[in-house]
Amino acid sequence: QVQLVESGGGLVQAGGSLRLSCAASGRTFGIYTMGWFRQAPGKEREFVAYINWSGGNTNYADSVKGRFTVSRVNIQNTVYLQMNSLKPEDTAVYYCAADRGRIATSKSQMYDYWGQGTQVTVSS
Repeated sequence: QVQLVESGGGLVQAGGSLRLSCAASGRTFGIYTMGWFRQAPGKEREFVAYINWSGGNTNYADSVKGRFTVSRVNIQNTVYLQMNSLKPEDTAVYYCAADRGRIATSKSQMYDYWGQGTQVTVSS
């Protein structure tokens, strides 16, 4: 089993920044892709970003491209999501997820493990 714990959420004004962290523990060997997803009230969970094991392959949702940056430090088993120029529509619970598959994907159903989520609220 793999445990994922997110942190770094909070309340920020529009235009501000936050950095989310996701710490992985347990049987982390073999995890290939780490992803970030979010879910706003009344909406379905949506893809935000992913990063593969080496960090050489990243992908972002169009809505966050150019504002968010995903990175990872494997020796620390930690993934980060730097969020800049935040907008009220970025308000959501943000989830970290881990996938053992060899093909990086933005499809939430392909991820094997999930964190409990961290709330991000952006005020206008």
